[in-house]
Amino acid sequence: MSNPREPTVHPIPILDLRPTQMTVGMREVKEKRKRFREKGEKQGEMIGKHMIPVVRGPDKRYYVVDHHHLARALHDEGVKNILVTVIGDLTMVERDAFWGVMDNKRWVYPYDVKGERRHFKDLPKSIRDLKDDPYRSLAGELRRAGGFAKDTTPFSEFLWADFLRRRIERKVVEDHFSKALEKALALAKSHDAIYLPGWCGPASDD
Repeated sequence: MSNPREPTVHPIPILDLRPTQMTVGMREVKEKRKRFREKGEKQGEMIGKHMIPVVRGPDKRYYVVDHHHLARALHDEGVKNILVTVIGDLTMVERDAFWGVMDNKRWVYPYDVKGERRHFKDLPKSIRDLKDDPYRSLAGELRRAGGFAKDTTPFSEFLWADFLRRRIERKVVEDHFSKALEKALALAKSHDAIYLPGWCGPASDD
């Protein structure tokens, strides 16, 4: 089995990577693209520092378990290959059991743009096929604005996205993002959000 966080020696074509989620926040992808362009001659250095964590499946393919936004941003910027870090080797797992193992380890998040769970076969086959979920963009911006703390809980920002999805109209998020963020900041401090990872609302005097 591969050692944890072992980088592969050879770069992997970005389009060979298999996503383990269905959506990304395209607003966040655009922001990462902008930061990448600003690196100029140091773009290669940035790619080297941000390796994509993956799991090897029984089909010998690499399944992305984090940094989908970065992978999509680099693809959209024309980057062909990227370094990966193998955090799990499931090549010995039977194919029909693979997704069950991935689900059990919380290495997959098969929820669509409506926040509804889908079958594993509906997961996109390529980074370029990821769909836009504006609520994921809102959750990412909410964290950067101090609405909640960065947390090690897998897919924590998607949990926040679903929380916001039930409370802020999609049209507001799409057409009036700053207004949606203002509302999200207020919701993030409410007691309703206390169960979410990274919650940092006001402390109780009890």
